[in-house]
Amino acid sequence: MVETHPGWRKALLQRSSATIGDAIAALDRSGLQIVLAADADGVLEGTITDGDIRRGLLRGDTLESSIDGIIQRSPMVAPSDLPEATVRQLMSANKIRQMPIIDDSGVLVGLYIPDMMGAAQERPNLMVIMAGGKGTRLRPHTQNCPKPLLEVSGKPMLEHILENARASGITNFVVSVHYLGHMIEEYFGDGSKWGVSIDYVREETPLGTGGSLSLLQERPRAPFLVCNGDVISSVNFAEVVDYHNLHRAVATMAVRSHEMRNEFGVVLTDGVEITGFEEKPVVKSYVNAGIYVIDPSALDLLETNAYCDMPTLFGRIRDRQERTVVFPMHEDWLDVGRPDDLARADQTITG
Repeated sequence: MVETHPGWRKALLQRSSATIGDAIAALDRSGLQIVLAADADGVLEGTITDGDIRRGLLRGDTLESSIDGIIQRSPMVAPSDLPEATVRQLMSANKIRQMPIIDDSGVLVGLYIPDMMGAAQERPNLMVIMAGGKGTRLRPHTQNCPKPLLEVSGKPMLEHILENARASGITNFVVSVHYLGHMIEEYFGDGSKWGVSIDYVREETPLGTGGSLSLLQERPRAPFLVCNGDVISSVNFAEVVDYHNLHRAVATMAVRSHEMRNEFGVVLTDGVEITGFEEKPVVKSYVNAGIYVIDPSALDLLETNAYCDMPTLFGRIRDRQERTVVFPMHEDWLDVGRPDDLARADQTITG
């Protein structure tokens, strides 16, 4: 009999009443990267993965939307009496990482995830962390301290980014420094304290996120991550890289859904004619989350020591008729730009 993961019930939802927000909560609660949707009797009705949720959000679904629009209703399952070796073979052949286990009545009795409890597989992908900004909006906190070294829940913001990336299997880093950069280098050194390798590039003048990449001493051999040094998030960086590779993009930008409510009733017109009314409409859009995956070929579009921001680099890639895509985030995320964001960042870290 297959030995199932001890925490599989945390991934369980009752399909009839569950929303996308409930599915995200189940993903966060279990950490198993899958949601198991069942009826009131425990019969499996489908599964939901992180990718299903992201596709729904891109389509315009909200956290209040039913999971019915994103659920996979015919997932591969295994009977409880199937030998573990056979289950592993099925999973390998079909390239799946989780297998729901059911009894003869279709009732869920577990979830099989081989090697789930092992450490994250080490990735070949480099991460470049942008840590050179002056943080003027955070004065006086940044008067004598670079913004990435400001503490959140007892440790610098940059350390949270580093540890989250390390947990995702990222072990090679380049940190781009400028303002009070020596303090960052003194704190993190070569990264050995965290079990990683850290190199540094030093901007003489601010070059923008894209321009800083022109200073890389060695050209990465695989798509590499870029992250702003003031972003607090629980996103799995390895999943962002996998998403980038899946979509065969040259550049991927992580984005967050943002809503703005108009405080007035809106009058719709056609010339002088009134065609309708909208009472305090909500405008939804995506905002740049400050996390990217870039193919090394994009570095050819940069001039050494020349200013270039990321939107400009993405524009150059599109002008070359190459693919740029968004990675819609549902994970906790905060861009720490103002003093009150520091307190919010504490809440984000502590949950």
